[in-house]
Amino acid sequence: MKDIFVSKNEIEDKYQIDFPYQQTDYLIGGEILQWNGDMSEVYSPIYLKESNQYENYIGSYPLLDEASAMNALKAAVKAYDNGNGEWPKMSISDRIDCVKKFVFLIKNERDNVVRLIMWEIGKSLKDAEKEFDRTIAYINDTIESLKNLDRVASRFTIEQEIIAQIRRAPLGVVLCMGPFNYPLNETFTTLIPALIMGNTIIFKPPKMGVLLHSPLLKAFQSAFPKGVVNTIYGRGEVVVTPIMKSGKVNVLAFIGSSRVADILKKEHPHPHRLKSVLGLDAKNPAIILKDANVEEAVKECVLGALSFNGQRCTALKIIFVHDSIADDFVAKISSAVSSLKIGLPWEENVKITPLPEPNKCQYLDSLVKDAVSKGAKVINENGGTFDKSVYVPAVIDHVTSEMKLYYVEQFGPIIPIVRYLDIEEPMNYVVESNYGQQASVFGNNADELGRIIDTLVNQVCRVNINSQCQRGPDTFPFTGRKDSAEATLSVSDALRVFSIRTLVAAKKNSTNDALITDILKNGTSQFLNTDFIL
Repeated sequence: MKDIFVSKNEIEDKYQIDFPYQQTDYLIGGEILQWNGDMSEVYSPIYLKESNQYENYIGSYPLLDEASAMNALKAAVKAYDNGNGEWPKMSISDRIDCVKKFVFLIKNERDNVVRLIMWEIGKSLKDAEKEFDRTIAYINDTIESLKNLDRVASRFTIEQEIIAQIRRAPLGVVLCMGPFNYPLNETFTTLIPALIMGNTIIFKPPKMGVLLHSPLLKAFQSAFPKGVVNTIYGRGEVVVTPIMKSGKVNVLAFIGSSRVADILKKEHPHPHRLKSVLGLDAKNPAIILKDANVEEAVKECVLGALSFNGQRCTALKIIFVHDSIADDFVAKISSAVSSLKIGLPWEENVKITPLPEPNKCQYLDSLVKDAVSKGAKVINENGGTFDKSVYVPAVIDHVTSEMKLYYVEQFGPIIPIVRYLDIEEPMNYVVESNYGQQASVFGNNADELGRIIDTLVNQVCRVNINSQCQRGPDTFPFTGRKDSAEATLSVSDALRVFSIRTLVAAKKNSTNDALITDILKNGTSQFLNTDFIL
């Protein structure tokens, strides 16, 4: 393998960060505090070649203690104040103004955040920029969706001589934890809707992708009232466990593994008071039918399996190909994978970049060796070879149910291919799988596709026809069955997930009519009103 790593002085200044990037600040109760205790070292998947040695230490962040974590909880609880705090009682239009201010402020940090995304998780420059811009668009779309939601709720309903106004109210304190693969965007797809609906937030960045949030702390501090957003850093068992054990967290918003989600939920002493919004594991299959357009299927499967090195929950993790076209499909996908450029995140047209998880290459290697030992074959040249954090994508043909790759979510650049004769094999795979997020089906026979669709929609939550699995557009519902998710996210669904329908009702008579009219006329209630947000 060609060594892709270079020395620091060979990298253009516009792609550099301040080495080492030492973050000591954190936000609690509206104050940006300085930590002088233990720190966690941050290592980049991008190695720097200096004097024939390789270094990848790029900075550090605070390892907060339990006392600091509990202070964050206290601040969030105080800011919510059982729904009497400034933020939950604030009008929706005023909350929207705060979020707009936040957007204005973080736009100035775009270049800093994009560089840190590249250095911390190895995401390409193009994809890092896309992640930031998509996050801004998501926030703006959330604002517009909330306006529409509130416009509908601004009217009164009269049923069976009962007059009522039905609106949405916040749930309380939200613990928000995002994933390393989309540390900004995926985190904000839960944090922003939870925030704008009037909840208060305790936010813990993912273990990889921490530093990139540092430039945003001042924007959080400036845009929102004290205690509405609080940040914690450190080991989960130290800072997250005591918060959950307190029973004062009302919503767990977590995107990661089902194993960790189960641990967190079990820590809460009042499970029925805890609402969970979870994005979890997936093993999304592609099913290539015998009449599929092979060229188009290959194009979509390469994108679906290897975008950001396959480190996406929505990635295609296994491909079932009808045996009659398997040789052609395997040859073409092998050629397509071999043509992908491997390099550093800022290199032009780069497709495969270094992997951020420690020992990830070794783990992927173990999966490939297990498959090969049981009869599978690595098809593409150099597939599965690796050096440091760089892993050459591997196309693995003749994968069977005896192999770990058949079941395990590899979350990396490996494409397992299963050859089948009977459509029941891939269909049974989906039915028996522990996961139920999405599936892709490639074919052109309407009758066959129709039957397959009718089975798949009762097993997964999105069926993609002749296209890769994906989350977007953000207006579409994003969720999963089985161990893949709890609750539904989209621009509009997320607003509902982080709130609850609440109504004010009264028997319709002259006294109550006059009383409600008086409340509306004098604006004595933020909840009960007929204001129409333009």
